[in-house]
Amino acid sequence: MPRGQKSKLRAREKRRQARGETHGTEGAQASVAVEKANMLVQFLLDKYRTKEIIGKGEMLKVVNRRYKEHFPEILKKTADRMELVFGLVLKEVRPRGQSYTIVSQLDISNQGTQSSDGPLPRNGLLMPLLGMIFMNNNRATEEEVWEFLNMVGVYDGKKHYIFGEPRKLITEDFIKAEYLKYQLVPNSDPPCHEFLWGPRAYAETSKMKVLEFLAKINDTIPSAFSYHYEEALREEQERAKTRVVASADPTVKAKASAEAKANSFSSFAWWSKEEA
Repeated sequence: MPRGQKSKLRAREKRRQARGETHGTEGAQASVAVEKANMLVQFLLDKYRTKEIIGKGEMLKVVNRRYKEHFPEILKKTADRMELVFGLVLKEVRPRGQSYTIVSQLDISNQGTQSSDGPLPRNGLLMPLLGMIFMNNNRATEEEVWEFLNMVGVYDGKKHYIFGEPRKLITEDFIKAEYLKYQLVPNSDPPCHEFLWGPRAYAETSKMKVLEFLAKINDTIPSAFSYHYEEALREEQERAKTRVVASADPTVKAKASAEAKANSFSSFAWWSKEEA
């Protein structure tokens, strides 16, 4: 083989090896980020129980300072997992990311849904459930709800290490707290039940906030869900009108609030079963 051709082959082989080493390094880094994120999640859940401020130095110590250059990626994976699985948000309390606190995705008291060893965020299932119901035309049968929960690793009759007994949490605790409404499907044969948003869900969150949550999960923007975005926007406009009326005449505040709630529930009647 001519010398020039051999040189080209050697150069090509070196480039191939370099690419392989790069991909291997990236894969190893991604694996490390996932393993370290799991450790950091457990650490942050403990901090959530005690409501402590969390320093960046503490978190670096948990993941090992050897991985300092990968810390931003590890922290992002940790924050995503905290929000999507547990409904908790990691927020900076000081500039330059030196100190953090953890807050609930919803302003929930956790009353009636605490674990036995502290206020673990068992309400983390609530935001995804509200989103699933909203995207399912504001109502979801019991079968549809369990199909969704199975997809995220929660099974009927199987105690979850964070959420406890799922059926009790969903069909008792969330309903007692009025976050969900559980009712017989009209004219169903055989009889079956369905879930809707409860009045407390309407009071403490909104369709737009839930849509923003779903958009974040799907790495997109709320308006990408055009049909649901229009409904969420209408609800925001109705709430704004209610606030204007209430601020103009405090004596009608209670009446306006009741009307807004009634309008929210009446919107179920005209929802289509198909996404536009």
